[in-house]
Amino acid sequence: MKKSIYKIIIPGTLALLSVSYSCKNYLDKAPTGVLNSAVLANKAGVEGLLIGAYSLLDGVYQGQPVDAWETSVDNWSFGGIASDDAYKGSNPTDQPYAAEIMTHTTSSVNEYVLNKWKNLYNGIQRANDVLRELPMVTDGSIDATYKAQLIGEARFLRGVYELEASKIWRNIPYVDETITYDAGNFNVGNPGPIWDKIEADFAAAVASLPTKQAQIGRVNKYAAEAYLAKAYMFDHKYDLARTALTDVITNGITSGGAKYALEPFANNFNPSTKNGPEAVFSVQMTVLDNANGYNGNSGDVLNYPSGGPAACCGFYQPSFSLVNSYKVDAVRGLPLLDTYNNSDLKNDQGVLATDVTWLPDSTTPLDPRLDWTVGRRGIPYLDWGIHPGASWARDQADGGPFSPIKNVYYKAQQGTTSDTYNGWAANQANSNNYNLIRFADVLLWAAECEIESTAGSVAQAVTYVNLVRARAADPTGWVKGRVTGYTGGDATKPIVDNTLPAANYKVGLYSAADFTSKDQSRKIIWFERKLELAMEGHRFFDLQRYDGLYGGPGGAGYMKNILTNYVAHDANITGFANPTLKGVTFTQGKNELYPIPQTQIDVERGALKQNPSY
Repeated sequence: MKKSIYKIIIPGTLALLSVSYSCKNYLDKAPTGVLNSAVLANKAGVEGLLIGAYSLLDGVYQGQPVDAWETSVDNWSFGGIASDDAYKGSNPTDQPYAAEIMTHTTSSVNEYVLNKWKNLYNGIQRANDVLRELPMVTDGSIDATYKAQLIGEARFLRGVYELEASKIWRNIPYVDETITYDAGNFNVGNPGPIWDKIEADFAAAVASLPTKQAQIGRVNKYAAEAYLAKAYMFDHKYDLARTALTDVITNGITSGGAKYALEPFANNFNPSTKNGPEAVFSVQMTVLDNANGYNGNSGDVLNYPSGGPAACCGFYQPSFSLVNSYKVDAVRGLPLLDTYNNSDLKNDQGVLATDVTWLPDSTTPLDPRLDWTVGRRGIPYLDWGIHPGASWARDQADGGPFSPIKNVYYKAQQGTTSDTYNGWAANQANSNNYNLIRFADVLLWAAECEIESTAGSVAQAVTYVNLVRARAADPTGWVKGRVTGYTGGDATKPIVDNTLPAANYKVGLYSAADFTSKDQSRKIIWFERKLELAMEGHRFFDLQRYDGLYGGPGGAGYMKNILTNYVAHDANITGFANPTLKGVTFTQGKNELYPIPQTQIDVERGALKQNPSY
């Protein structure tokens, strides 16, 4: 849906509506020019409110008083650098609130935490405004069928924002359309999780939404059903999730009518191939629309190689542990589930960009998804040429040698898919959609359900995992271009054999015999999610979901064990100082969640309680 206009208008509209409601005892009539409820009580008005609710999915509205990267939809901070996916990057003192998130020292006054809360509850209230306004439409412009669809879309959007908040804080207040200033019921408590309310919103959306939509960015029945399954996964209702996911896999289509399917891996992160058959539900990003770059994935504005594409700012750098995870055994091409960190894949940490003796590893067998997920020296970086190494790192000693890549546009498309953000960040906004759910995500959830469900099948779990791995094994989707040397002793002139894959790629499929027990099956599926969805902001929340402390099958302390082992490895790599990572401690029973902002606790006058141990 188009966003640029309503991103400016809607926040003011809602503020004016709030003023008109609270002042109605004092005014005989609405002042001229105010968009009050009566003015919006028609099809155009309700659709405008709905667009406003959609528009906050990217975590940003034009003119917001905080920086877009604090509220990014892809959760690069809350879900990425807080996990074993990535480091904060840049230098140790840049973005100290992000450093707190990475080091698990976040407090209730952390700016990122407060602004994410505000953004999500703003989204919830925008969805509620649609639901409040619909009963007031009496002019016949909205028939019963379309009204049901609009209700479904609003409840879906409310569910999305609620689920995002639940992932971050778990214990959140449930705010529906009945909560208003006039009703005096706006101090809402948070006695515990609200999964049942979230599930009800998504179930209502599934029941009332069409299978196709005229606008590709609008949710359809199957995207809502996938989100219902996601809520069930976090609520550990595997039987219900399995039923929903089976329907999505068997019958699901995009809002544009394409059958859900896996497509070339890189297509999911290319602005020119977005909204493909793998995109179950995506946040629509646009550029060059007179919105000052705010609609262009602006939450990732800092997350480019420093000195490479866009030239700034060197945040969200993939970890050594993540890169090591893509090593596979030489015989079958399967992941090294327990031993991937026993040694580090050859890298250029501490190597000068001018060093012409350094060549990338061409013998270690690797999963090819590595080089669509991580930028590393000596490997083609999309179509920007060979990644040059240290010259693209803001501070290699603190952030390491690797670069993010999934959020970056192609050089050949720069003129049409990038924009200047907020007047200063040239080419750092882009039209690369963010996939909230893609079909690979669905398949791997389904594989989990086949292991956890009472009616599950190990054979079916193997099939789902192998569908994802078979896509990775297809050589037509591998990065091509192997560096074999340098011309004239000049490191800026690599010799590239474009007939060869960039590295020694190898991917094999699992057999049922590999799924020897429930625990081993989980390990395989969870590791596959790590490989497939790395650097997409899911990892922290997956670890949280697996942990037995919140009902997951991994046992209490699972998340702490994974992240403690990660820090023990990455903080002790030779030549990698990273003072931000040194001494990081993850506290079980606390750091699985984030603190509720203190200012929100204060304004709720005792109704809102802080999360444990904060």
